Amino acid sequence: MTVKQLSLPELTAACERLGIPGVGLWREPVRSYGVEAAARLVRDAGLTVTSLCRGGFLTASDPDERARALDDNRAAIDEAAALGTDTLVLVSGGLPPGSRDLTGARERIADALSVLAPLAGDRGVRLAIEPLHPMYAADRCVVSTLTQALGIAERFPSSHVGVVVDTYHVWWDDTAPAAVARAGAAGRLHAFQLADWTTPLPEGVLNGRGALGDGCVDLRAWRKRVDAAGYRGPIEVELFNDRLWARDGVEVLTETVERFTEHTW
Repeated sequence: MTVKQLSLPELTAACERLGIPGVGLWREPVRSYGVEAAARLVRDAGLTVTSLCRGGFLTASDPDERARALDDNRAAIDEAAALGTDTLVLVSGGLPPGSRDLTGARERIADALSVLAPLAGDRGVRLAIEPLHPMYAADRCVVSTLTQALGIAERFPSSHVGVVVDTYHVWWDDTAPAAVARAGAAGRLHAFQLADWTTPLPEGVLNGRGALGDGCVDLRAWRKRVDAAGYRGPIEVELFNDRLWARDGVEVLTETVERFTEHTW
């Protein structure tokens, strides 16, 4: 998503040239290209699919909407397995229209995972709950902290359900470091993503993630924190940024590699 202006062939070719060993993919471009074709493309380039984004949106109270959400997540699990990734990122979903019941919405996430987690486990796919910044709680994700995410994940085997640590969403939370340690000790740190926080936020908020080093997040400290918790998986950079998308994608990718080295190691 950081360089969504690149086609999948352009992306894989650029990763090969820059020595990037893995790529996190999003379902929409994968589906447009073809799941099996995308799997072959990435495999032939010698890359690993580090994660697939996204499943989730599991908070609907209407039975028909809930059934559609479960079907979509079953499909996402199948797509992740076909791509060879063991991690499906979940953005849990916001409040249903007219609702103010955050607790009830979170319980519906757990109810849905009781259906989906066994299927994911059978396919060798881990469901990784991503907490989003509280500004997204109403319409996008009622899970706002790592502690809340763990409270849901811990109802299921760690091989089936864990959490995502995304610096953009959790950098502000003084309880997050303890939650990272707790998740690591339980084998539930399933993904680690980097983005910076810059101000002022753009209108619409969603596409305002800062390039590494442009904001106020101590990215190196977060990398050390997940290291100390035992995380040994890939580190993804996930930037939603209109200014970056307007630039040459290979240039952005090259710059991202440079900034990753500069600001996290």
